[in-house]
Amino acid sequence: MNVYAKRRAAVLKKMQAQGGGVAIIHTAPEVMRNADADYPYRHDSYFYYLTGFTEPEATLVLVAGANEQSILFCRDKNPEREIWDGYRFGPAAAKEQFGFDAAHAIDSIDTVLPQLMANAAALFYALASDPRLDARIQGWLNTVRSQVRAGVSAPAAVFDRRVILNEMRLIKDADEIAIMQRAADISAEAHARAMRLARPGLREYHLEAELLHEFRSHGSQYPAYGSIVATGANACVLHYRAGDAELRDGDLVLIDAGCELDSYASDITRAFPANGKFSGAQKTLYEIVLASQYAAIDATKAGMLFTDGHDAAVKILAQGMLDTGLLDKNKVGTLDDVIANGDFRQFYMHRTGHWLGMDVHDVGEYRDPDYAGADKPWRKLQSGMVVTVEPGIYVRPAAGVPEAFWNIGIRIEDDALVTNEGCVILSRKAPKTVAEIETLMRG
Repeated sequence: MNVYAKRRAAVLKKMQAQGGGVAIIHTAPEVMRNADADYPYRHDSYFYYLTGFTEPEATLVLVAGANEQSILFCRDKNPEREIWDGYRFGPAAAKEQFGFDAAHAIDSIDTVLPQLMANAAALFYALASDPRLDARIQGWLNTVRSQVRAGVSAPAAVFDRRVILNEMRLIKDADEIAIMQRAADISAEAHARAMRLARPGLREYHLEAELLHEFRSHGSQYPAYGSIVATGANACVLHYRAGDAELRDGDLVLIDAGCELDSYASDITRAFPANGKFSGAQKTLYEIVLASQYAAIDATKAGMLFTDGHDAAVKILAQGMLDTGLLDKNKVGTLDDVIANGDFRQFYMHRTGHWLGMDVHDVGEYRDPDYAGADKPWRKLQSGMVVTVEPGIYVRPAAGVPEAFWNIGIRIEDDALVTNEGCVILSRKAPKTVAEIETLMRG
C-alpha cells in the first residue's frame, strides 16, 4: 500500500469513528492569468496529501460505510488536448497507478456522486471554502433529497473534513521529513549563493534571480512563497517583495525565501551586509537576534508549549532593546515591565514561528484541540511537527531611537523538526553566524 493509500485508510477509520459518511475533497481549479494564459497550476494540498495526483479537474471521494471505498474523479483521456496540455492519466490508469478502488471521468460526477451520498450518515466537506463548490454540493444534496419517497435519505450531518486532515498533516511522516530536508538544503544553498554574489550596486531583483536559479537548478518546482529581498529600510517592511532598490555600501540585506519541492515548503530568512562586513550597529543587533533564536530553539522540543519558544526569544530581544537604548529604561521600566506592557512590539511585532509543511503557513491548531473549555491553552509540541523559528528586530527612524540603528531590519529564520530530545534544524546549512556570513562573502 502506498503512502497516499495509507493516509486515505487512516481518514476512513476516523470517519467511521464519527459514524461514517462520505468525504469530498476537490483539487484546486485552474485560474486564467490573462487572455488564454493560465497561472502556473498548483494542486490543492489536502487533495494531494491523500492522492499524490497532480492533474487539475479532479475530486476524491471517500466512502466510510459497510463497503469502504476511495474513488477518484478525473479528466478522461483526450488525445487532442494532450497534444496541447500534456499527458492525462485518465480514470483507468489513475486507478491502477494511485491505488484507488474506483475511478470515473470527472464529467460523470453529477450523476455518480448523488448515488454515493444516498443513505450516507454524514457529509465530510470543507463548508464555505469555495462558493462554487458549495453550490454543487447543494445540488447533489437536493438530488438525494428528491428521492425521499423512494426511501432514500440524505446525509443528516456535516463535518469539516479539515479537522481530521489538519491533525494528520501536522505530524510529518518519514517520507515528508525527507522531502522537507531536501527542500531546506536547496533553499540554504540559494541563500548562500545570494550572499556570495551580493555587492553594492546590484538590485534586489538580481538577488531574487539568483534564488530562483538555485531553486530550479536543483529540481524545485516553484518558490514556496513570494521571495522577500529587502535592502536598507525595505527590510523593516515585513512582507516586502523583491523590487528594484539598489544595494548600497553599508546596507543590510534581508532575504526571506524558500523553495517548494514535491509539494512541501521550506522557509528561511537571513540578513547580511551588502558589502560583506557588518557595521558595529548591525552586528550588535544581529547578535541579539541570533541569541534570541538560539533561546527559542532550545525551547523547541516535544512537551514544550508552542509559545515557549516565542517567550524565550522575547526575553532576549527585550533585554537587548534596553541594553542598546532602543527602549529608554527611564520610560519603559524593567525587563518585566517591557514584556508585560508589550513595549518590545515597537521593534518586534510578530510571533516567533508557525507550522510548516505542504503550505508555508501550514494547517493545524495552535491551541490544544482536545481542550473542551472556552479559553483553550496553547498546545504542546509533538515529535514530528515542523515549525519555523524566526525572531527579529526592525528599527524604523523615530524620536528617541539611536540613529545608528535606523533602517536596520533583521530576521533569522530556520525550519525545525520537533523531536523528543529537542529539534533538528532542517535549514542548518544556511550560513548564520556573523563569522560564517563574513567568511562566505569574502570568499
